[in-house]
Amino acid sequence: MPLTTGAGRTVRQSRAHDREILRLAVPAFGALVAEPLFLLTDSVIVGRLPDPALGALGVASAALSALVGLCVFLAYATTAAVARRLGAGNVGQAMRQGVDGLWLAAAIGLAVCAACWPLAPFIVHLFGAADQLAALSVTYLRVSLLGVPAMLVVLAGTGVLRGLQDTRTPLAVSVGSFALNGLLNLWFVLGLGWGIAGSAWGTVVAQTLSAAVYVVLVVRQARRHGASLLPDLAGVRAAGAAGFALVVRTASLQIVLLVATSLATRMGEEQIEAHTIAARIWTFLAFALDAIAIAGQAITGRTLGAGDVAATRAATRRMVLWGVVCGVLFGAVLLLARPAVPGLFGAGPAVATQLEAALWPVALLQPVAGVVFVLDGVLIGAGDQRYLAWAGVATTLAYLPFAALAGGLVTLWLALGVWMLARLVTLTVRAHGAAWLVTGA
Repeated sequence: MPLTTGAGRTVRQSRAHDREILRLAVPAFGALVAEPLFLLTDSVIVGRLPDPALGALGVASAALSALVGLCVFLAYATTAAVARRLGAGNVGQAMRQGVDGLWLAAAIGLAVCAACWPLAPFIVHLFGAADQLAALSVTYLRVSLLGVPAMLVVLAGTGVLRGLQDTRTPLAVSVGSFALNGLLNLWFVLGLGWGIAGSAWGTVVAQTLSAAVYVVLVVRQARRHGASLLPDLAGVRAAGAAGFALVVRTASLQIVLLVATSLATRMGEEQIEAHTIAARIWTFLAFALDAIAIAGQAITGRTLGAGDVAATRAATRRMVLWGVVCGVLFGAVLLLARPAVPGLFGAGPAVATQLEAALWPVALLQPVAGVVFVLDGVLIGAGDQRYLAWAGVATTLAYLPFAALAGGLVTLWLALGVWMLARLVTLTVRAHGAAWLVTGA
């Protein structure tokens, strides 16, 4: 009878973890997917303008994404910090941390805007843009830079709500923002005839309104729990220190992806086209796995803040299982769909041959990615950013020699597989230890 009771308790706990994971991960997935889907709308609208408007959108968007991508720590670090204090039972301190995150985001955003505005021509030149393409790229980038402070405030605000175990509100704000962005682009670009600048202004307005929504929500919660709205310099510095380690981690990831794209470009036109499609598929599948990782950030921060190491371990095991199952499912579906994928992207025969071959390692790596992304989110939620930074540098260094030896697209993706396996080892070893299980606020 005791064995039966113990088994029943375990089943109930697993089901409770599943419900919590789904409650957080499903809306997070919706918010992650909403952005690229609505950005496609921007491309369709700008594509109606004369050449090289669409190319300029691509160049400027790539530069802007790189700048904002390095600041994703504003969401991740804020999620972990707020969730930990929430778990410790001090909502006031949680909101104090959230307010500091917003101040830090605004300060970094203003600094980025001020620094990059005069450098806009140099930045687009780094992407190989020249003549009219460069001129249009500079126009789009400079207008978009005005919205960077709002974009970063949105990241921090998203982190605050995730830390409070709320992923539904960010989903609603995300969908509303990108829908508004699409409508404004139609009006500004095609209705008012503002050209590519109209597309950038639509994004700035939509992001600014989103930032305002997050500020209102955070201010309301802060006042409710007696948290000051003024910046706490010690708290801002602490958030910045934690963020620096995540910047190193994120930069390491981007180096790997940029090197892969550069090598594929040098292989030939068919290879870079096939690699671009394969990378888009990889990114889309990563969104679903990242949704579980976001749940991991929120759950881990809360349970460690509450001092419940056993619950943290149990939730981690459950989320890893979810990651493996989803990875196996995604990989199997991709292998079955592999012959049809080139046709979906309009790939010619030469590109299709390269793409079908590259999709083998992409599919087979999905279970590995499931574990890697989940554990990455768990350790971020635990505040283990310093380890993640050093591990990121180490795994990037492990990848580079194999990438240099890649003689074709398949071997390039196998080199990326070495990188993912290195991440799997570093994250699994850390998760099996106890150094990251720091409890309390």
